[in-house]
Amino acid sequence: MKHFLCILATAAFLSASATAATKEESEILALMDTYKDAMIHNNAPAMEKILSPDLAYVHSAGMLESKADVLKGLSTGKNVVERIDFSETTVRFYGNTALVRGRVDLWHSKTNIVHMNVLHVWVKGSDGWKMVSRQATKLDK
Repeated sequence: MKHFLCILATAAFLSASATAATKEESEILALMDTYKDAMIHNNAPAMEKILSPDLAYVHSAGMLESKADVLKGLSTGKNVVERIDFSETTVRFYGNTALVRGRVDLWHSKTNIVHMNVLHVWVKGSDGWKMVSRQATKLDK
């Protein structure tokens, strides 16, 4: 009987852990959607809420931007993004850090499409999840 109760307790713990991971993964994917929408609509106030003050945002051409740089690009209209497609997305958690890796196709126009592998790093603090880093590598296609 003790063995059976131990198995039940272990199953309950694993089930709760899986549910928590699923909830956190859903939170991160929702934030990725917020990020995508803010990029397409040049919504600096929405982006302000999800970026860490010490953001390191690296473009596929190697340019490094801070949070202020990213927000300036959105608020001045310098940022031109018509569409963003995420695919092959994976989310991995390491304590209060989430790594979101995947392919991103970023459409500046119908003929200017940048294909990339991108790693987004999110950290959960007292004010929720914040993007602390983004690293993009340009692909041929």
